[in-house]
Amino acid sequence: MTELLSFTKSQFQTLPVSTVIKVENLSKQYRLGQVGTGTLSHDINRWWHKVRGNEDPYLKISDTNDRTQKGSNDYVWALKDINFEVNQGEVLGLIGKNGAGKSTLLKILSQVTTPTVGEVKLKGRIASLLEVGTGFHPELTGRENIYLNGAILGMTKKEINKRFDEIVVFSGVSKYIETPVKRYSSGMYVRLAFAVAAYLESEILIVDEVLAVGDAEFQKKCLGKMGDIAKAGRTVLFVSHNMSAIEALCTKALIISEGRNCRIGTPRDTIERYLQEVNTQAGMPLDDRTDRTGTGNIRFRSISFARSEGNDSNVFAIGDDINIQLSIENKYASAVTVSLALSVNTAFESLVSCDSRLKGQTLQLPASSTSVLTCKITFPPLNFGNYEVNLLVLNGNEPEDWVTSAAKFSIESGKFDDRVTTNHFPVLAKFEWSIK
Repeated sequence: MTELLSFTKSQFQTLPVSTVIKVENLSKQYRLGQVGTGTLSHDINRWWHKVRGNEDPYLKISDTNDRTQKGSNDYVWALKDINFEVNQGEVLGLIGKNGAGKSTLLKILSQVTTPTVGEVKLKGRIASLLEVGTGFHPELTGRENIYLNGAILGMTKKEINKRFDEIVVFSGVSKYIETPVKRYSSGMYVRLAFAVAAYLESEILIVDEVLAVGDAEFQKKCLGKMGDIAKAGRTVLFVSHNMSAIEALCTKALIISEGRNCRIGTPRDTIERYLQEVNTQAGMPLDDRTDRTGTGNIRFRSISFARSEGNDSNVFAIGDDINIQLSIENKYASAVTVSLALSVNTAFESLVSCDSRLKGQTLQLPASSTSVLTCKITFPPLNFGNYEVNLLVLNGNEPEDWVTSAAKFSIESGKFDDRVTTNHFPVLAKFEWSIK
């Protein structure tokens, strides 16, 4: 079902001097419910068509990666006819709903998996940060994994030695550098993995959404480092649901929707197009949403908003307490202790985080049952405008359900003087002036 992805010297020479990545008619097909390339009968049928000079019969299947509908066969195109180019020193942002195919594309570019059809041309070495722990051997120490990753990139020990201290300082795990990484927390994993990918000498850096695991300070540090990498002439591919980060960091952006690239252009234009698509999804009942990630064993079923006096409404005044009520189902046969994270965002930035981990709080969900949770935001510092809510439930470090743009609400009037309250200030504070 797959074709080997070859990176030959002749391919490098066909690229223009400034072009580092060129993707042409790239498609990736999976067989649902199967591990491997398929059945023996399918392999024989494919071989028979090939020796006769005919097209592979299984490449004619037209189902795309639309998880809102049941497919008509056992095959699905995770990616279909992807085309784009990236030049040296550019930062390309990849945006799209959960399950759109972004991670599959990055895995193909990183040579973790191969395409079914199409061609990828690359110029230079690639450092990838695809998911927590990728490329690390759990039994090796942090120090040993740094040298292992450098060797994989083709660097000499002398070259790695030159960068070693910078990697350790940036990651902030110097105290544990001689400890096997299997004992690292997910945050420590990501910090070290990003430092290795950023500082070792590769021409292309690929970063998936894993930075969301790190704390806000480290995320800001990473974004700054990626900007420095691009200024130094290296190329960055960056996947994120943080639209403000995409707009600030990237020189251009690409939308992937249901496995197809819809548009590539400036970050602002591309984000606005993407948000139009997201707003359509946000109007659906939460239980009907299929653009979500996680195991699905714990699942958000519904969301509603209410004022402090208990009246259901998704329209608030400035200063009103906001009660967000969630129905959540635990499909496990035993009680589960989870962490809940809820964020309030505008189209371009995250403003409020209601993450139970910030308070050291966990919640226990009864076995095989549906619970009702309420998150109360007291005097939210939000000005006039429209806002959306992202939801995440974690079982340890394992995402059980993650829904972006799960619902929307708006703030239309206020307890501040309307003559001076303007949209120039997205965040407001409760304050008092005094004079003596």
